[in-house]
Amino acid sequence: MMDLQETLKDIKTQFRMGMNGVTSKSMRDKGLDYKLNFGVEVPRLKEIAARYAKDHQLAQALWKENIRESKILAAMLQPVDTFYPEIAEIWVEDMHYPELAELTCQHLFQYLPYASEKAFEWIADEREYFAACGYLILARLFTRHQALSERSANEYLDQVVAALQSGTPFVRRCAYASLLKYVQQGQDAGKKALAALAPLQESADETLRNLYEEVKLETEG
Repeated sequence: MMDLQETLKDIKTQFRMGMNGVTSKSMRDKGLDYKLNFGVEVPRLKEIAARYAKDHQLAQALWKENIRESKILAAMLQPVDTFYPEIAEIWVEDMHYPELAELTCQHLFQYLPYASEKAFEWIADEREYFAACGYLILARLFTRHQALSERSANEYLDQVVAALQSGTPFVRRCAYASLLKYVQQGQDAGKKALAALAPLQESADETLRNLYEEVKLETEG
């Protein structure tokens, strides 16, 4: 049985075997400034993760590496029962790229026992990656048919409308993605969303007007 350092070394060997120089260069050109980026594609990373048991120490050690693949694998190998809220906060503070936020929410955050609670806390946070992760988690929860109470739905829609008008491009994209999943929950959700978004019909911003029409089409179509 390998110890932690041997396992980390073995994982990095797997990264090198799956290296894609073209993808790595493309990512660097787009601003992904990791210390190391092997350009390993996500399906290959899932195959690598499947070789190892989920382990808290291993995942934490992987996350501390400034290596793209290590951080993605950390989310895949972190057990939910030892991933406490304070660790989640530290991880989000350490996020700088949309890909990492999206994959961490997909493979870890959405399954946390406190996922919904954190999502609502984070969508009200002015920090970009906290807000983005909040919406990404909610999009995943809506896909799994997690319903909101009346109060929570109102709070969510208020935050979405604000994010769509003043958030960063990444936060707007995440908020909109979650909204589309929300309205797919049924007619009641769609009607509530359209009522909350109604002011966007008169917006001077054509993008916001079009967004309203897209949600309307999704709801009524």
